[in-house]
Amino acid sequence: MKSQLTTLCYIEKDDCYLMLHRVTKKNDINHDKWIGVGGHFEAGESPEDCLLREVKEETGLVLNSFSFRGIVTFLSDDDPAEYMCLYTSDDFSGNLIECDEGNLEWIKKSDFKNLEHWEGDLIFLDLLEKNEPFFSLKLIYRIGTLKEAVLNGKKIR
Repeated sequence: MKSQLTTLCYIEKDDCYLMLHRVTKKNDINHDKWIGVGGHFEAGESPEDCLLREVKEETGLVLNSFSFRGIVTFLSDDDPAEYMCLYTSDDFSGNLIECDEGNLEWIKKSDFKNLEHWEGDLIFLDLLEKNEPFFSLKLIYRIGTLKEAVLNGKKIR
């Protein structure tokens, strides 16, 4: 069974995010969605170990520095909870590679809302853009639809 602990990173450059359009994997809960890069912890990894490995594997880039911005708890139907460590970085080196999980593309931050994505992503991307201090966000989905959002213990939706 995959770890319930994950990382997600929004890599920034020129008012764009490096986004992954998940179109490759079969039976992918994120199929056809645009998301940041990251993935599940492997045995013995810290959040930072997972972040650096996943970014390198999926993009070919090396993060020179990054910021730990928040924790996102996902609840969906009868699935086990997922706990995601959310990061940003605008300091990286290397060259993009082809990703076996989908297509990587630099997307203008203002254009993201027009792409296929999880509804809750708009909430935490807005928090990132507002430079919100470290936060805890709980997102509750039912049959793929966001039903509730709780920010730092207070219901916001």
